[in-house]
Amino acid sequence: MKSYRKELWFNTTKRREFINITRDVNRCLKDSGIKEGLVLVNAMHITSSIFINDDELGLHNDFERFLEKLAPEKPYDQYDHNGFEDNADAHIKRTIMGREVVVAVTNNEFDFGPWEQIFYGEFDGMRRKRVLVKIIGE
Repeated sequence: MKSYRKELWFNTTKRREFINITRDVNRCLKDSGIKEGLVLVNAMHITSSIFINDDELGLHNDFERFLEKLAPEKPYDQYDHNGFEDNADAHIKRTIMGREVVVAVTNNEFDFGPWEQIFYGEFDGMRRKRVLVKIIGE
């Protein structure tokens, strides 16, 4: 069995944003040479997530509104965590959206359903962040 590992780095420009990383992860898959196996894509920060969904702006706006209703950013003093930092809402949003995804690989292609794309979700941005891509297989 072969193994491939790469870190993807992002400089986010907003506190919250969704970045389609499907092309980046697909480039890793091609570079790995693995034809059959699994791809793990993992957020390496406790206030960011990886998820699979449709790349549609209206849906992303819906995610943003939904997450803000569940864990509003402000007022900051509503959270016990907020003292040194003001990112308790980002920790909660990450838990809701998920830490990682695993995608099956067949014939060096992702086994995606229709419209599926891989996204990096940032909830406490405006700094450098990273994602781990780990691919195993033959």
